[in-house]
Amino acid sequence: LAKGLECGADLLEIDVRRSADGCLVVIHDRTLERTTNGKGLVKDYMLKELKGLDAGKGEEIPTLREVLDFVRRAGARLIIEIKEVGTEQAIVQEVRGVGLESSAIFVSFDPGSVRKAKELLPEAGTGLIYSRPLGNPVGFAKSLRADILLPRFNLATRDLVESVHRHGLR
Repeated sequence: LAKGLECGADLLEIDVRRSADGCLVVIHDRTLERTTNGKGLVKDYMLKELKGLDAGKGEEIPTLREVLDFVRRAGARLIIEIKEVGTEQAIVQEVRGVGLESSAIFVSFDPGSVRKAKELLPEAGTGLIYSRPLGNPVGFAKSLRADILLPRFNLATRDLVESVHRHGLR
């Protein structure tokens, strides 16, 4: 995140998962092998154990609160990918706790998570990530009250982008 800000980014993206003891941590993969010196599933480790892992060059896996505090101090905006169904309320509570309601964007592959995030925090942006063709992506996004469509690169076409913009979405 710090490197992104050093390069001039004002919008950062993170992925959130839950540890075995219910803590929200920022890590992309559901397993630890690729990005840390740990093995197994993130959800099988307690926060203290996750904090003891090396996530590269001595960095540790941050909690969502740590990242939110950093982003708030930096004055950046944040895209939060909800990786696990059922974490929406806890994530929104953390975002509210640091006052980032209007600068957070919640995205997910799970339509229910997108809908739930918008219900919990109507002023926040929401987006649907998808990697398989949808019959009517714009209509589906609108039914979820999503603001943004995030198709896999091979599903993005000029017609889709024009339709998205015509319907007031991004």
